[in-house]
Amino acid sequence: MPHSGQLHLILLFALKLFRNLDISRAIRAKVLVMASALPFVKRVWSSFLATSGLEPILIPRLKLLDAVPGYVKMELTIEKSHTNRLQILHGGTVASLVDLAGSLAVSSRGMYSTGVSTDLNVTYISSGGKVGDKIFIESKCHKLGRNLAFTSVEFFKSHKYELFARGTHTKYIAAAIKDENNRLEEYKA
Repeated sequence: MPHSGQLHLILLFALKLFRNLDISRAIRAKVLVMASALPFVKRVWSSFLATSGLEPILIPRLKLLDAVPGYVKMELTIEKSHTNRLQILHGGTVASLVDLAGSLAVSSRGMYSTGVSTDLNVTYISSGGKVGDKIFIESKCHKLGRNLAFTSVEFFKSHKYELFARGTHTKYIAAAIKDENNRLEEYKA
């Protein structure tokens, strides 16, 4: 998948091209939605910060960098509260981020209410870094069904964009899919 900067350039090019072509409004609307998933995901993230017990304490300074339907990119600077006794990124922090990033990937598909976890898996490949290091997190929602959503999350060291952990997260969404704040039709992947 192209990185966020490449996606934005592709979408901007497509928008310029579409203005000069006689194409359907549906296609133009789809491109505009893909360019605008970030505000919706930021709204969901703000809700997590306002109502959750964990995220405001553990990762309040997580930055959302990009979002299109089915994909979210984030950045986090490692702080002391994210580390273990070896002073490196704690595996529990990574697992919590798999949970959150998977939820935000689901939100990028128009789900304001993102359901509950049924399965979460993390594979640690190498150390994620120490206090002051930046990491990038990329999450994808591969399938959004009537009952379950399937996501994957990858973690990269910022200085080399080297993969250091990855995870999967399955969510039960049957009740959440009925939330009146959802925007499923607007954010189809």
